[in-house]
Amino acid sequence: MKKSLILLLLIFSSIFFLSNPVNSKNSGEIFVIKIKGPIGPVTDTYFKRVLNQAEQHGAICIIVEMDTPGGLMESMKDIMQKIISSPVPVIVYVYPRGASATSAGVFITLSAHVAAMAPNTNIGAAHPVMLGQDGEQQMSQEMKDKITNDSVALIKTTAERKGRNVEWAEKAVRESVSVTEKEALQLKVVDMIADDLSDLLKLINGLKSETIKGTVTLETSNAIIKEIPMSAGEKFMNVLSNPNIAYILIILGTYGLIYELASPMSILPGVVGGICMILAFFSLGTLPVNYAGLALIGFSFLLFIIDIKAPSHGILTAGGIISLFLGSLFLFNSDLPYYRISPLLILGVIVVTTLFFIFIIGVVLKSLRKQVKTGQEGIIGMKGVVRVDLTPQGQVMVRGELWNAVTLSREIKNGEEVIVKKVEGLKVFVESVNNDREMT
Repeated sequence: MKKSLILLLLIFSSIFFLSNPVNSKNSGEIFVIKIKGPIGPVTDTYFKRVLNQAEQHGAICIIVEMDTPGGLMESMKDIMQKIISSPVPVIVYVYPRGASATSAGVFITLSAHVAAMAPNTNIGAAHPVMLGQDGEQQMSQEMKDKITNDSVALIKTTAERKGRNVEWAEKAVRESVSVTEKEALQLKVVDMIADDLSDLLKLINGLKSETIKGTVTLETSNAIIKEIPMSAGEKFMNVLSNPNIAYILIILGTYGLIYELASPMSILPGVVGGICMILAFFSLGTLPVNYAGLALIGFSFLLFIIDIKAPSHGILTAGGIISLFLGSLFLFNSDLPYYRISPLLILGVIVVTTLFFIFIIGVVLKSLRKQVKTGQEGIIGMKGVVRVDLTPQGQVMVRGELWNAVTLSREIKNGEEVIVKKVEGLKVFVESVNNDREMT
Protein backbone atom coordinates (compact mmCIF):
# COMPACT_ATOMS: atom_id res chain seq x y z
CA MET A 1 0.00 0.00 0.00
CA LYS A 2 2.79 2.38 0.99
CA LYS A 3 4.68 1.57 -2.23
CA SER A 4 1.57 2.36 -4.29
CA LEU A 5 1.12 5.71 -2.54
CA ILE A 6 4.77 6.61 -3.06
CA LEU A 7 4.52 5.64 -6.76
CA LEU A 8 1.42 7.79 -7.24
CA LEU A 9 3.13 10.67 -5.46
CA LEU A 10 6.16 10.41 -7.75
CA ILE A 11 3.94 10.34 -10.84
CA PHE A 12 1.97 13.43 -9.80
CA SER A 13 5.19 15.22 -8.80
CA SER A 14 6.72 14.47 -12.20
CA ILE A 15 3.63 15.78 -14.00
CA PHE A 16 3.69 18.94 -11.86
CA PHE A 17 7.36 19.72 -12.50
CA LEU A 18 7.09 18.96 -16.21
CA SER A 19 4.15 21.34 -16.59
CA ASN A 20 5.74 23.99 -14.33
CA PRO A 21 9.48 24.04 -15.01
CA VAL A 22 11.51 25.76 -12.32
CA ASN A 23 14.09 26.98 -14.78
CA SER A 24 12.44 29.12 -17.45
CA LYS A 25 15.55 29.65 -19.53
CA ASN A 26 13.58 29.08 -22.73
CA SER A 27 10.89 31.63 -22.05
CA GLY A 28 11.25 33.01 -25.60
CA GLU A 29 10.93 36.61 -24.41
CA ILE A 30 12.90 39.63 -25.53
CA PHE A 31 12.80 42.57 -23.15
CA VAL A 32 12.77 46.03 -24.76
CA ILE A 33 13.45 49.20 -22.80
CA LYS A 34 13.73 52.83 -23.88
CA ILE A 35 16.39 55.21 -22.58
CA LYS A 36 15.72 58.74 -23.76
CA GLY A 37 17.44 61.77 -22.28
CA PRO A 38 20.36 62.19 -19.88
CA ILE A 39 21.91 59.16 -18.20
CA GLY A 40 21.56 59.46 -14.42
CA PRO A 41 20.83 57.49 -11.24
CA VAL A 42 17.21 56.92 -12.29
CA THR A 43 18.33 55.41 -15.60
CA ASP A 44 20.73 53.17 -13.68
CA THR A 45 17.93 52.00 -11.35
CA TYR A 46 15.60 51.33 -14.28
CA PHE A 47 18.20 49.31 -16.19
CA LYS A 48 19.14 47.28 -13.11
CA ARG A 49 15.49 46.36 -12.45
CA VAL A 50 14.91 45.19 -16.05
CA LEU A 51 18.19 43.26 -16.09
CA ASN A 52 17.19 41.38 -12.92
CA GLN A 53 13.78 40.57 -14.42
CA ALA A 54 15.42 39.34 -17.61
CA GLU A 55 17.70 37.01 -15.63
CA GLN A 56 14.80 35.67 -13.55
CA HIS A 57 12.62 35.01 -16.60
CA GLY A 58 15.47 33.62 -18.69
CA ALA A 59 14.91 36.19 -21.44
CA ILE A 60 16.67 35.72 -24.78
CA CYS A 61 18.13 39.22 -24.66
CA ILE A 62 17.51 42.83 -23.69
CA ILE A 63 17.19 45.48 -26.40
CA VAL A 64 17.93 49.03 -25.23
CA GLU A 65 16.50 51.65 -27.58
CA MET A 66 18.69 54.64 -26.78
CA ASP A 67 18.67 58.33 -27.59
CA THR A 68 20.87 60.26 -25.17
CA PRO A 69 23.05 63.38 -25.11
CA GLY A 70 25.16 61.85 -22.32
CA GLY A 71 24.98 62.06 -18.56
CA LEU A 72 26.72 61.40 -15.29
CA MET A 73 29.91 59.34 -15.45
CA GLU A 74 29.12 57.40 -12.27
CA SER A 75 25.75 56.21 -13.59
CA MET A 76 27.32 55.43 -16.97
CA LYS A 77 29.98 53.23 -15.36
CA ASP A 78 27.38 51.37 -13.29
CA ILE A 79 25.36 50.55 -16.41
CA MET A 80 28.49 49.43 -18.28
CA GLN A 81 29.48 47.10 -15.43
CA LYS A 82 26.00 45.58 -15.38
CA ILE A 83 26.13 44.97 -19.15
CA ILE A 84 29.59 43.40 -19.03
CA SER A 85 28.65 41.08 -16.15
CA SER A 86 25.19 40.21 -17.52
CA PRO A 87 24.43 36.58 -18.42
CA VAL A 88 21.67 37.92 -20.69
CA PRO A 89 22.93 39.55 -23.93
CA VAL A 90 22.30 43.29 -24.06
CA ILE A 91 21.75 44.91 -27.45
CA VAL A 92 22.05 48.70 -27.60
CA TYR A 93 20.09 50.15 -30.51
CA VAL A 94 20.49 53.86 -31.26
CA TYR A 95 16.90 54.58 -32.24
CA PRO A 96 14.66 56.17 -33.56
CA ARG A 97 15.78 58.03 -36.69
CA GLY A 98 17.38 61.31 -35.68
CA ALA A 99 18.57 59.87 -32.36
CA SER A 100 22.12 60.09 -31.10
CA ALA A 101 24.44 58.39 -28.64
CA THR A 102 26.89 60.98 -27.44
CA SER A 103 29.17 61.29 -24.43
CA ALA A 104 28.06 58.58 -21.93
CA GLY A 105 25.94 57.03 -24.69
CA VAL A 106 29.09 56.11 -26.65
CA PHE A 107 30.56 54.19 -23.70
CA ILE A 108 27.32 52.26 -23.12
CA THR A 109 26.93 51.45 -26.83
CA LEU A 110 30.48 50.13 -27.13
CA SER A 111 30.04 47.97 -24.01
CA ALA A 112 26.97 46.19 -25.45
CA HIS A 113 27.07 42.59 -26.66
CA VAL A 114 25.58 43.85 -29.92
CA ALA A 115 25.63 47.51 -31.05
CA ALA A 116 23.18 48.70 -33.69
CA MET A 117 22.03 52.01 -35.12
CA ALA A 118 18.99 53.18 -37.05
CA PRO A 119 19.31 55.23 -40.26
CA ASN A 120 19.94 58.97 -39.82
CA THR A 121 21.50 58.59 -36.38
CA ASN A 122 24.95 59.50 -35.06
CA ILE A 123 27.41 58.48 -32.37
CA GLY A 124 30.46 60.15 -30.83
CA ALA A 125 31.62 63.27 -28.98
CA ALA A 126 32.55 61.34 -25.86
CA HIS A 127 34.87 63.89 -24.27
CA PRO A 128 34.02 64.13 -20.53
CA VAL A 129 32.67 67.69 -20.60
CA MET A 130 31.16 67.52 -17.13
CA LEU A 131 33.93 66.58 -14.79
CA GLY A 132 32.75 66.15 -11.26
CA GLN A 133 30.33 68.18 -9.19
CA ASP A 134 32.03 71.55 -9.47
CA GLY A 135 32.17 71.78 -13.24
CA GLU A 136 35.03 71.43 -15.68
CA GLN A 137 35.96 75.11 -15.69
CA GLN A 138 36.88 75.00 -11.99
CA MET A 139 39.35 72.11 -12.44
CA SER A 140 43.05 72.45 -13.03
CA GLN A 141 44.44 71.34 -16.38
CA GLU A 142 46.25 68.50 -14.64
CA MET A 143 43.00 67.16 -13.18
CA LYS A 144 41.26 67.49 -16.57
CA ASP A 145 44.04 65.48 -18.20
CA LYS A 146 43.83 62.78 -15.53
CA ILE A 147 40.10 62.31 -16.00
CA THR A 148 40.38 62.41 -19.80
CA ASN A 149 43.12 59.77 -19.73
CA ASP A 150 41.05 57.63 -17.39
CA SER A 151 38.09 57.89 -19.77
CA VAL A 152 40.32 56.98 -22.73
CA ALA A 153 41.60 53.90 -20.91
CA LEU A 154 38.04 52.83 -20.09
CA ILE A 155 36.68 53.23 -23.62
CA LYS A 156 39.74 51.55 -25.23
CA THR A 157 39.41 48.54 -22.92
CA THR A 158 35.70 48.32 -23.65
CA ALA A 159 36.14 48.59 -27.43
CA GLU A 160 38.97 46.03 -27.46
CA ARG A 161 36.95 43.54 -25.40
CA LYS A 162 34.06 43.77 -27.85
CA GLY A 163 36.28 43.74 -30.98
CA ARG A 164 35.40 47.31 -31.95
CA ASN A 165 37.51 50.14 -33.35
CA VAL A 166 39.86 51.12 -30.51
CA GLU A 167 41.51 53.98 -32.43
CA TRP A 168 38.17 55.65 -33.18
CA ALA A 169 37.03 55.13 -29.57
CA GLU A 170 40.06 57.06 -28.33
CA LYS A 171 39.43 59.89 -30.80
CA ALA A 172 35.81 60.09 -29.65
CA VAL A 173 37.07 60.94 -26.16
CA ARG A 174 40.15 63.05 -26.93
CA GLU A 175 38.91 64.88 -30.03
CA SER A 176 35.13 64.56 -29.62
CA VAL A 177 34.78 63.05 -33.10
CA SER A 178 31.30 61.99 -34.17
CA VAL A 179 30.14 59.78 -37.06
CA THR A 180 26.93 58.79 -38.85
CA GLU A 181 25.50 55.28 -38.68
CA LYS A 182 27.05 54.37 -42.07
CA GLU A 183 30.48 55.63 -41.04
CA ALA A 184 30.16 53.85 -37.69
CA LEU A 185 29.46 50.55 -39.49
CA GLN A 186 32.40 51.03 -41.89
CA LEU A 187 34.72 51.87 -38.99
CA LYS A 188 33.49 48.83 -37.03
CA VAL A 189 32.19 51.00 -34.23
CA VAL A 190 28.81 49.24 -34.38
CA ASP A 191 27.78 45.82 -35.68
CA MET A 192 24.79 46.64 -37.89
CA ILE A 193 22.25 49.15 -39.17
CA ALA A 194 18.58 48.28 -38.68
CA ASP A 195 15.60 50.20 -40.03
CA ASP A 196 13.39 49.40 -37.05
CA LEU A 197 12.89 46.86 -34.27
CA SER A 198 11.53 44.12 -36.54
CA ASP A 199 14.49 44.55 -38.89
CA LEU A 200 16.86 44.38 -35.92
CA LEU A 201 15.29 41.11 -34.75
CA LYS A 202 15.85 39.59 -38.19
CA LEU A 203 19.49 40.72 -38.30
CA ILE A 204 20.40 39.33 -34.87
CA ASN A 205 18.56 36.02 -35.35
CA GLY A 206 21.11 33.20 -35.09
CA LEU A 207 23.85 35.59 -33.97
CA LYS A 208 26.27 34.23 -31.34
CA SER A 209 27.04 36.47 -28.37
CA GLU A 210 29.68 36.01 -25.68
CA THR A 211 28.46 36.52 -22.10
CA ILE A 212 30.03 35.77 -18.73
CA LYS A 213 28.27 32.39 -18.85
CA GLY A 214 29.57 31.49 -22.28
CA THR A 215 28.36 31.72 -25.87
CA VAL A 216 24.66 32.41 -26.37
CA THR A 217 22.89 31.98 -29.71
CA LEU A 218 20.14 34.53 -30.22
CA GLU A 219 16.95 32.91 -31.51
CA THR A 220 14.54 35.73 -32.21
CA SER A 221 12.33 34.43 -35.04
CA ASN A 222 9.45 33.34 -32.76
CA ALA A 223 10.31 35.46 -29.74
CA ILE A 224 7.73 37.35 -27.70
CA ILE A 225 8.55 41.07 -27.54
CA LYS A 226 7.94 42.46 -24.06
CA GLU A 227 8.34 46.22 -23.58
CA ILE A 228 9.27 47.16 -20.02
CA PRO A 229 8.52 50.83 -19.37
CA MET A 230 9.66 52.79 -16.36
CA SER A 231 7.54 52.17 -13.27
CA ALA A 232 5.43 55.00 -11.85
CA GLY A 233 8.03 55.57 -9.15
CA GLU A 234 10.87 55.68 -11.67
CA LYS A 235 8.95 58.12 -13.87
CA PHE A 236 8.34 60.33 -10.85
CA MET A 237 12.02 60.18 -9.89
CA ASN A 238 12.95 60.96 -13.48
CA VAL A 239 10.83 64.12 -13.37
CA LEU A 240 12.44 65.14 -10.08
CA SER A 241 15.92 64.71 -11.59
CA ASN A 242 15.24 67.72 -13.84
CA PRO A 243 17.34 70.66 -12.51
CA ASN A 244 14.50 73.13 -13.18
CA ILE A 245 12.11 71.04 -11.08
CA ALA A 246 14.69 70.76 -8.30
CA TYR A 247 15.15 74.55 -8.32
CA ILE A 248 11.39 75.21 -8.18
CA LEU A 249 11.01 72.78 -5.27
CA ILE A 250 13.77 74.56 -3.33
CA ILE A 251 12.14 77.96 -3.85
CA LEU A 252 8.60 76.77 -3.02
CA GLY A 253 9.82 74.85 0.01
CA THR A 254 11.66 77.89 1.34
CA TYR A 255 8.64 80.16 0.74
CA GLY A 256 6.41 77.76 2.67
CA LEU A 257 8.77 77.44 5.63
CA ILE A 258 9.33 81.22 5.82
CA TYR A 259 5.58 81.83 5.81
CA GLU A 260 5.15 79.26 8.58
CA LEU A 261 7.85 80.97 10.67
CA ALA A 262 6.27 84.37 10.09
CA SER A 263 2.74 83.12 10.87
CA PRO A 264 3.02 80.18 13.29
CA MET A 265 0.25 77.56 13.24
CA SER A 266 -0.70 78.38 9.63
CA ILE A 267 0.01 74.64 9.16
CA LEU A 268 -0.70 74.33 5.41
CA PRO A 269 2.26 76.47 4.19
CA GLY A 270 4.55 74.62 6.57
CA VAL A 271 3.35 71.20 5.43
CA VAL A 272 3.63 72.11 1.73
CA GLY A 273 7.01 73.73 2.30
CA GLY A 274 8.31 70.68 4.17
CA ILE A 275 7.18 68.27 1.45
CA CYS A 276 8.75 70.45 -1.25
CA MET A 277 12.05 70.61 0.64
CA ILE A 278 12.16 66.81 1.14
CA LEU A 279 11.50 66.27 -2.58
CA ALA A 280 14.10 68.94 -3.39
CA PHE A 281 16.76 67.13 -1.36
CA PHE A 282 15.92 63.87 -3.12
CA SER A 283 16.12 65.65 -6.47
CA LEU A 284 19.48 67.20 -5.60
CA GLY A 285 20.77 63.72 -4.79
CA THR A 286 20.34 62.76 -8.46
CA LEU A 287 22.09 65.86 -9.82
CA PRO A 288 25.66 67.27 -9.88
CA VAL A 289 25.10 69.93 -7.20
CA ASN A 290 27.49 72.78 -6.51
CA TYR A 291 27.12 73.18 -2.75
CA ALA A 292 28.45 76.74 -2.85
CA GLY A 293 25.45 77.67 -5.00
CA LEU A 294 23.10 75.88 -2.60
CA ALA A 295 24.66 77.74 0.34
CA LEU A 296 24.17 81.10 -1.42
CA ILE A 297 20.48 80.36 -1.95
CA GLY A 298 20.10 79.41 1.71
CA PHE A 299 21.96 82.55 2.80
CA SER A 300 19.71 84.73 0.63
CA PHE A 301 16.57 83.57 2.42
CA LEU A 302 18.27 84.01 5.78
CA LEU A 303 18.84 87.67 4.86
CA PHE A 304 15.18 88.01 3.83
CA ILE A 305 13.99 86.63 7.17
CA ILE A 306 16.28 88.93 9.15
CA ASP A 307 15.09 91.96 7.16
CA ILE A 308 11.48 91.09 8.01
CA LYS A 309 12.22 90.68 11.72
CA ALA A 310 14.61 93.66 11.97
CA PRO A 311 14.03 95.94 8.96
CA SER A 312 17.16 97.49 7.46
CA HIS A 313 15.30 99.67 4.94
CA GLY A 314 15.92 97.08 2.20
CA ILE A 315 19.70 96.68 2.57
CA LEU A 316 19.47 93.04 3.65
CA THR A 317 16.85 92.32 1.00
CA ALA A 318 19.12 93.73 -1.72
CA GLY A 319 21.92 91.49 -0.44
CA GLY A 320 19.53 88.53 -0.41
CA ILE A 321 18.49 89.13 -4.02
CA ILE A 322 22.13 89.25 -5.15
CA SER A 323 22.90 86.08 -3.17
CA LEU A 324 19.84 84.31 -4.65
CA PHE A 325 20.84 85.30 -8.19
CA LEU A 326 24.42 84.04 -7.80
CA GLY A 327 23.30 80.86 -6.07
CA SER A 328 20.84 80.15 -8.88
CA LEU A 329 23.59 80.52 -11.47
CA PHE A 330 26.02 78.27 -9.59
CA LEU A 331 23.58 75.63 -8.25
CA PHE A 332 24.29 73.19 -11.09
CA ASN A 333 27.63 74.38 -12.35
CA SER A 334 27.87 72.04 -15.33
CA ASP A 335 29.04 72.33 -18.89
CA LEU A 336 26.15 70.11 -20.00
CA PRO A 337 23.08 72.13 -21.08
CA TYR A 338 20.61 69.61 -19.63
CA TYR A 339 22.07 70.16 -16.14
CA ARG A 340 21.57 73.92 -16.17
CA ILE A 341 18.64 75.95 -14.86
CA SER A 342 16.67 77.87 -17.48
CA PRO A 343 17.74 81.55 -17.45
CA LEU A 344 14.09 82.57 -17.86
CA LEU A 345 13.17 80.56 -14.77
CA ILE A 346 15.93 82.22 -12.75
CA LEU A 347 14.78 85.66 -13.93
CA GLY A 348 11.16 84.86 -13.02
CA VAL A 349 12.11 83.66 -9.54
CA ILE A 350 14.28 86.74 -8.90
CA VAL A 351 11.49 89.13 -9.98
CA VAL A 352 8.76 87.39 -7.98
CA THR A 353 10.96 87.09 -4.89
CA THR A 354 12.00 90.74 -5.10
CA LEU A 355 8.39 91.97 -5.41
CA PHE A 356 7.24 89.65 -2.63
CA PHE A 357 9.81 90.79 -0.09
CA ILE A 358 9.53 94.47 -1.08
CA PHE A 359 5.82 94.19 -0.32
CA ILE A 360 6.43 92.39 2.99
CA ILE A 361 9.09 94.85 4.14
CA GLY A 362 6.87 97.79 3.09
CA VAL A 363 4.08 96.46 5.30
CA VAL A 364 6.47 96.01 8.22
CA LEU A 365 7.93 99.52 7.88
CA LYS A 366 4.44 101.03 7.63
CA SER A 367 3.40 99.34 10.82
CA LEU A 368 6.53 100.59 12.59
CA ARG A 369 5.80 104.18 11.58
CA LYS A 370 2.51 104.10 13.43
CA GLN A 371 2.78 105.45 16.94
CA VAL A 372 2.29 102.63 19.39
CA LYS A 373 1.04 103.84 22.71
CA THR A 374 2.18 101.75 25.64
CA GLY A 375 2.89 102.24 29.38
CA GLN A 376 2.29 105.75 30.74
CA GLU A 377 1.49 107.36 27.35
CA GLY A 378 -1.20 104.80 26.87
CA ILE A 379 -3.48 106.41 29.48
CA ILE A 380 -3.65 109.82 27.75
CA GLY A 381 -7.29 110.44 26.81
CA MET A 382 -8.58 107.84 29.25
CA LYS A 383 -11.16 108.61 31.92
CA GLY A 384 -10.65 108.20 35.64
CA VAL A 385 -12.31 108.96 39.02
CA VAL A 386 -11.02 111.36 41.70
CA ARG A 387 -10.12 109.57 44.94
CA VAL A 388 -8.52 112.51 46.77
CA ASP A 389 -9.82 116.04 46.09
CA LEU A 390 -7.79 117.89 43.50
CA THR A 391 -7.00 121.28 45.12
CA PRO A 392 -5.22 121.46 42.70
CA GLN A 393 -3.25 118.28 43.61
CA GLY A 394 -4.73 115.01 44.75
CA GLN A 395 -5.14 111.46 43.49
CA VAL A 396 -7.19 109.80 40.79
CA MET A 397 -7.93 106.17 39.82
CA VAL A 398 -7.20 105.46 36.13
CA ARG A 399 -7.30 101.96 34.58
CA GLY A 400 -7.33 100.38 38.03
CA GLU A 401 -4.22 102.28 39.16
CA LEU A 402 -3.92 105.13 41.66
CA TRP A 403 -2.06 108.14 40.25
CA ASN A 404 -0.88 111.45 41.72
CA ALA A 405 -2.85 114.07 39.81
CA VAL A 406 -3.01 117.80 39.14
CA THR A 407 -6.11 119.55 37.85
CA LEU A 408 -5.67 121.82 34.87
CA SER A 409 -8.93 123.71 35.61
CA ARG A 410 -11.06 124.20 38.72
CA GLU A 411 -10.85 122.15 41.89
CA ILE A 412 -12.39 118.72 41.48
CA LYS A 413 -14.10 116.84 44.30
CA ASN A 414 -13.82 113.17 45.27
CA GLY A 415 -15.98 110.93 43.08
CA GLU A 416 -16.04 113.19 40.02
CA GLU A 417 -14.96 111.89 36.61
CA VAL A 418 -11.85 113.29 34.97
CA ILE A 419 -10.00 112.83 31.72
CA VAL A 420 -6.21 112.53 31.43
CA LYS A 421 -4.63 115.23 29.27
CA LYS A 422 -0.92 114.55 29.71
CA VAL A 423 1.57 112.52 31.74
CA GLU A 424 4.85 113.62 33.30
CA GLY A 425 6.71 110.90 35.10
CA LEU A 426 4.37 109.43 37.71
CA LYS A 427 2.04 112.42 37.68
CA VAL A 428 -1.01 112.92 35.48
CA PHE A 429 -2.67 116.19 34.52
CA VAL A 430 -6.43 116.02 34.26
CA GLU A 431 -9.55 118.02 33.63
CA SER A 432 -13.08 117.45 34.80
CA VAL A 433 -15.27 115.56 32.35
CA ASN A 434 -18.02 118.05 33.13
CA ASN A 435 -15.71 120.94 32.15
CA ASP A 436 -14.91 119.10 28.94
CA ARG A 437 -18.60 118.71 28.13
CA GLU A 438 -19.32 122.38 28.90
CA MET A 439 -16.56 123.45 26.53
CA THR A 440 -18.04 121.31 23.73
